[in-house]
Amino acid sequence: MMGGGGRGGNRQMRRMMDKMGMDMEEVNNVQEVIIKTDKKEIIISKPAVTEMKTKDSSIFQVVADSYEEKELEVQIFSDEDISLICQQANVDEEAAKNALQECDGDLARAILLLTTN
Repeated sequence: MMGGGGRGGNRQMRRMMDKMGMDMEEVNNVQEVIIKTDKKEIIISKPAVTEMKTKDSSIFQVVADSYEEKELEVQIFSDEDISLICQQANVDEEAAKNALQECDGDLARAILLLTTN
């Protein structure tokens, strides 16, 4: 019986990735990975991270035993949303952000709020 069965599969996968022009390597000593959405942050401490590189992009695989989720106190809005509201309602960025905050990120409601005074 052969030991280390997982290694053979790994070698096959590496060969296949080489054929496709992909390169795979461990990212060492990662302290944490933070994934931010508009409403929350996912904080992953001390994960195992592998990067798979193609000629056009990188794919990161993050493996963790546990993680922590934090709801954001203030929602984060995209620059595109903010500039759209600035243009549509003819206001500055601060007013646009405040309106988005008040309307829970609903663009149409934020524009209406700013233009129907």
